[in-house]
Amino acid sequence: MSPSLMLNVSFGIFALMPQGWVFMILIMLLESFIMSELLCKRKFTRRITASVFCSNFISGLFGFIITLIINGGWMLVIWFPWVSSHEIDFSAPNALVGFIVFYLVAFVLSVLIEILINYIILGRIYPFGKILKATLLANIASYLLGSIVLYSYSFS
Repeated sequence: MSPSLMLNVSFGIFALMPQGWVFMILIMLLESFIMSELLCKRKFTRRITASVFCSNFISGLFGFIITLIINGGWMLVIWFPWVSSHEIDFSAPNALVGFIVFYLVAFVLSVLIEILINYIILGRIYPFGKILKATLLANIASYLLGSIVLYSYSFS
């Protein structure tokens, strides 16, 4: 299977491949670096990295379970709503609006879960406001970069 063909699948399928795991780890490392810089002015801290990985795992698991329930068994749709040209036709009426709504809801719910988990893990060290801001900014950056990378392959 050619690399470009492997990337032109849904994120749910991509997430099960080694390349998907590498991508997700890179995204979590990016969030870790951003949060470390914002919370303690260091590029890397083990506790913040552990918190980011834990909060992303829990958020992803939560998204997996919710979409499994909502989609009646289609378990390959998760928080990061990456779809390819095989799954969505933006020329269809309301396809783009539906996609944007799902994307925003997934982002908000994911960030809320991550803020809660990060606060549980880091709340004794950093104030809630700082954790909220760092988590939000890290997720905005990772969603923007991740979306650009993934969608540049998905619809090429």
